[in-house]
Amino acid sequence: MDRIIGVNSGSSFDGIDVILGETEVAPDGFPKPLKFLKGGSYQWPKKVQELILPAFENKVDMIGLNRLTYIAGAAIAEAIRTFMRENSLDNKDIFCVGLDGQTIYQEQAKYDIINSMTEADKDDWVGRWLNGPYPAGYQIGDTSVIAGLIDITTVTNFRQADHAQGGAAAPLMQYFDYTLFRNAGEPILSLNIGGIANVHLTEKDRNKMFAFDTGPGNLVSDSMAKRLLNQPCDYDGKVALQGKVHDPLLQEFMNHDFFKRPVPRSGWKLDFDANYCNKIMDKYSDVSKEDLLATACRFTGEAIVRSLNDYIPSEVLRTVKVMYASGGGVRNKAIMKYIQEKLPSNIRLALSDEIGIPPEYKEACKFATLAYSTLNFIADNIPAADHASRYTLLGKIAYAPWKAKCAE
Repeated sequence: MDRIIGVNSGSSFDGIDVILGETEVAPDGFPKPLKFLKGGSYQWPKKVQELILPAFENKVDMIGLNRLTYIAGAAIAEAIRTFMRENSLDNKDIFCVGLDGQTIYQEQAKYDIINSMTEADKDDWVGRWLNGPYPAGYQIGDTSVIAGLIDITTVTNFRQADHAQGGAAAPLMQYFDYTLFRNAGEPILSLNIGGIANVHLTEKDRNKMFAFDTGPGNLVSDSMAKRLLNQPCDYDGKVALQGKVHDPLLQEFMNHDFFKRPVPRSGWKLDFDANYCNKIMDKYSDVSKEDLLATACRFTGEAIVRSLNDYIPSEVLRTVKVMYASGGGVRNKAIMKYIQEKLPSNIRLALSDEIGIPPEYKEACKFATLAYSTLNFIADNIPAADHASRYTLLGKIAYAPWKAKCAE
């Protein structure tokens, strides 16, 4: 078995998660389901947070961005080093590290345009992005900086390879789910509630899989909690559970422009950022904080279930027995309550703990598995789920310096 490390810092930007897992290539050519061994969470250094937060709002110039990707790489490497020291791990015992870096920008594909493009149009490679229809995104945390500091082969930036094939590359969880559930014998749903929420349907046949962002996960609730409660989030959804859903506000939420995007659609922090939430709270200033937070949580749940009903064929959805939930949002009891209330009755909502993956660490497990697959030359995108034109290998690789030959 190979030991691998995965790292995640998501759109909530609330810390750096690091995991250690084990896997190996199975006889069918794909990795065996990851065995989770250990996990740890670490704060971004305060000075680094202060540099990254403006980048989310396009307030960093080119010189600042250049240095920031090195700084972020060093901060991520520091978190990995701390994790390894805490668990007495040696770098030469780790096959690889996988992480996406910190996404600071994400641009949705314009599939209506892509689908109408001729082969000659697509052969204009520069035009794919010069004219805007193909997706794009940017992550900070330089691959070579991380690999050079921790001295472990590192794979990062998994989205761009899929973007080159027209794929949405957001979400990315569907491949990890395929490694977990491909032999389940029935369709399996999973849900990840981070800053943005996304759902994934796994089938033995990859051509029948689905994956898409559903809308906000924690972003709206967290933004409201910062202003209304003066705390990072509504812990456990405690305040939201005391409120009632405000129907006019819920209707406004559900008319957000995000829902006009075609599936597979991607959401981003700016869709539901503090500016958006502040405008909402100003407009509904006569609504109690309890009701505002209850409605924010209902918004997350409503968007998740509506997306399932709208985009997964009903004959498939009727055969699903369980949806495994992960991400920080599963700790919000109000969000989970609203999801379970709206789910089709045949689907049980469960936590990913049941399959041996702690909910808070599933994203990091995903990146570890993606890195392992790429280094073993295993196609790790799911074209049917995200509209990529072909299978490919995701990620950018930087090798551990200790592997260099002729270095003496």
